[in-house]
Amino acid sequence: MALTTPARPRTAPAPAPRRASTTRTRRRLAKAGVLIGLLIGAVFAAGPVLWMLSSSFKSNTQIFELPPRLITDTFSFDAYVSIFTNPETVRFFINSYVVAGAVTILTLLVAIQAAYAFSRFEFRGKRIVNVIIVSVQAVPPITLLIPYFGLMVGLGLYNTYPGLIFTYMVFTLPYAIIMMTGYFNTLPKELDEAVRVDGAGSFTALWRVLVPISIPGIVSVGIYTFMIAWNEFLFALTLTRTIDMRTVPIGIQLLMGQHSYEWNQIMAMSILGSIPVLVLFLFFQRFFISGLTAGSVKS
Repeated sequence: MALTTPARPRTAPAPAPRRASTTRTRRRLAKAGVLIGLLIGAVFAAGPVLWMLSSSFKSNTQIFELPPRLITDTFSFDAYVSIFTNPETVRFFINSYVVAGAVTILTLLVAIQAAYAFSRFEFRGKRIVNVIIVSVQAVPPITLLIPYFGLMVGLGLYNTYPGLIFTYMVFTLPYAIIMMTGYFNTLPKELDEAVRVDGAGSFTALWRVLVPISIPGIVSVGIYTFMIAWNEFLFALTLTRTIDMRTVPIGIQLLMGQHSYEWNQIMAMSILGSIPVLVLFLFFQRFFISGLTAGSVKS
């Protein structure tokens, strides 16, 4: 009778549960680190805004009380009442809306047509014009301050709406053209070619076909343009002289008097000045985000 040797026990592999547990722990630590970093960034970003909002409901003495408090026992609307009952401060907002709105509309009208030409047609001097457009973006605006001042005075546009509007368009148009050209490049040329086959011209192809499907890109460029015109300070200060032509950034600076600062009104006006851009972003958020992402993918 043959004897059988007992089988040797196999060496057990490293326990898989321990490896999985280590991996899960590392992922949780990584997520925790990301969340902590985001929380710190949110505090740095939202902290000044919350303090500005809180200060707008305080008196000047409460703003500097020690220890500082974000929420006080009594809220005062005196700063907002002072702003809305003062014709000068109301005029600041009207001027900003007029200038920023006109700059946005005119920039989009010109940029859409220029971008369509750069995207769909070949013409003599195209590369040179492209280089000029990009070069304008590289010029610091402050270097053009004195030449523009002399130009606006010579043309009789000093202290006028057209003077500010045309000046701002010089800085918003290059970016708008570059962005819209990139967006049109993502759209297949067969779309407008099909329109031409049906007997329509390029103008119809642009406004009837390309523009409706380019709303996300147009909204993104429009919001950026509005922000530039709304927040601009240097040229608004230099190219205007009278109170009735000043914009919101200048109005905030005028609240800083020679002997005292109206801090609560400064904070209230800053909050009111932030609302238009915030409302635009919230209202067009879906188009804005899709407009930014669509240009990164070429069809």
